[in-house]
Amino acid sequence: MKKLLLLTLTMMSIHTVVAQEVLSPELLWKLGRVTPLGISKDEKNVVYKVSTPSVEENKSASKFYTIPVNGGQATEITNTKEVLKDKNISFDGKYIVYNEEVKIDKILGKDFYPELEKTTAQIYNGLDYRHWDTWNEGKFNHVFYKENKEGATGIDILAGENFDSPQKPFGGDEDYIWSPDGKSILYVCKKKAGTKYAISTNTDIYEYNLATGKTTNRTEGNLGYDTNPAFSPSGNLTWLQMKRDGYESDKNDIIVSFKGMNINLTGGWDGTVDNFFWSPDGKKVYFIAPVGGTKQLFEVNFPGLTKIAVHVTQLTDGDFDVVDIVGLSGTNVIVSRTDMNHAAEIFSFDLKKKTWKQLTTVNKATYDKLALPKFVKRTVTTTDGKKMAVWVILPPNFDPAKKYPTLLFCQGGPQSPLTQSYSFRWNFSLMASQGYIVVAPNRRGMQGHGVEWNEKISGDWGGQVMDDYLSAIDDVAKENYVDKNRLGCVGASYGGYSVFYLAGIHNNRFKTFIAHDGVFNTQSMFGTTEEVFFNYWDFGGAYWEKDNKKAQLAYTKFNPINYVDKWNTPILIIQGGIDFRVPIGQSQEAFQAAQMRGIKSRFLYFPDENHWVLKPQNAQVWQREFYKWLKETL
Repeated sequence: MKKLLLLTLTMMSIHTVVAQEVLSPELLWKLGRVTPLGISKDEKNVVYKVSTPSVEENKSASKFYTIPVNGGQATEITNTKEVLKDKNISFDGKYIVYNEEVKIDKILGKDFYPELEKTTAQIYNGLDYRHWDTWNEGKFNHVFYKENKEGATGIDILAGENFDSPQKPFGGDEDYIWSPDGKSILYVCKKKAGTKYAISTNTDIYEYNLATGKTTNRTEGNLGYDTNPAFSPSGNLTWLQMKRDGYESDKNDIIVSFKGMNINLTGGWDGTVDNFFWSPDGKKVYFIAPVGGTKQLFEVNFPGLTKIAVHVTQLTDGDFDVVDIVGLSGTNVIVSRTDMNHAAEIFSFDLKKKTWKQLTTVNKATYDKLALPKFVKRTVTTTDGKKMAVWVILPPNFDPAKKYPTLLFCQGGPQSPLTQSYSFRWNFSLMASQGYIVVAPNRRGMQGHGVEWNEKISGDWGGQVMDDYLSAIDDVAKENYVDKNRLGCVGASYGGYSVFYLAGIHNNRFKTFIAHDGVFNTQSMFGTTEEVFFNYWDFGGAYWEKDNKKAQLAYTKFNPINYVDKWNTPILIIQGGIDFRVPIGQSQEAFQAAQMRGIKSRFLYFPDENHWVLKPQNAQVWQREFYKWLKETL
């Protein structure tokens, strides 16, 4: 009996220890990262990839699997081409479409002076001389096609043009598609070069006719982004459209070309679309959009030219993000889904029963061992009387009788939504698991709360949004479990700008700051960032436009450098060396100012990282320095 009691107590002790394990930076970077690839040719399986990073090898390895659309055992495969439809082959099977990089412009010194082959000079006559994390060397992505047979020669459908398709830096084979009859190729391209390219977002969808070699602009009348071309089951060209040139975060609508007319399916709906997928019968379009601090699945009917009203319906709801639509299987939509505590997995949503079924469980064994944080949505009244959604993430095994250090998280963008996403850097579950409460407000500028709320931040970077941040942290700080003497403020990109700005106006609320790739000086930012259209739109103009009151606000009142004399709080500043979106000078200026002011500060520099931190060992250093700084200063 004593032995049985001892064994029981021992097992209980082991169970307790296991349950108390929490997420760490090391565990975070052992999780498998699930990417759905599509539905198999026989429509019986979901095909997906799992990438697992190796910190030791400083790279990731990938494996490929199938799993039945109705759930079941996953099967590893070695060749996805055998099970997936090849979207790059024309529907009649005669041709293959693909892309390659082509040298077009003379840029390098040796292009002009071939006898000086060791020169490293680069010569530019316009902007777009660098983009995201690479310098322009005169090479451009071009779309090619060739006969679907061995030894066929490819034909460049953008021959001689100094434009990119797929778009740089993130475009892929989703930027070009076959027409249903296989007689033409449609592709996304911004046909502007140099300075005109840098100040515009006017991509269009072009159609290249294989027989004539002629190209037609299918979206010529629209001045903003036209992207994501696809055909409906009945052959109607469909795409996502933003109306205004220069505004990268404009309302994104679903457009259908039908009998000579362009029908906007979501124009009367107060939201913005992420991606879409046609129903097999061509009567509906399913799409994903941010709403209320999450991303959910919606549908919109397609009425054609009938008098039937267009109506948008939200299909899912809950504290999770629907990330991507993989495809349809009967009455089920196959999607990937995340929440703040779980990386992406593949789910099936039954459209009739409104029920969920999880198909993949790649990281279940890891999560089952963890005590996970709790996230709750809170409504905070802003200084102008608006209701603002605020995510509050509480540490594992939260005890309301204790007091916890608390972090205000400042989201980047500035127009990107703050939802139930799962980041492998700014990971709320990880932050809370290290013992911090995280306050993440859906402040002005966020998508998912109507177009007006989203647009309020442009031209007002240091205005109402700063009051929104402070309203959120002040409201949560009223709780007895918040240690009001241990508040921190962290963020990246626009969130980094927010940190720099709040450091000068926070009135001693915060005990520490962390800014990653943040905008510190709006004037020098305008002069060095690669996508000039962004600053033109969000700052309202150039710094030399002295009569432009909106622009001058951005370079004076809303410029963090003008409040450095009030800095008095420790700050960690992080920067990627090949970040051309928010270039290195921003962080250098901020660190130099902090040092010269005698403020405890640290500069964490990654020479080979861009606006993100992607290499596993760099990511580990990022996480360790992040929490090391918080332990030192908070």
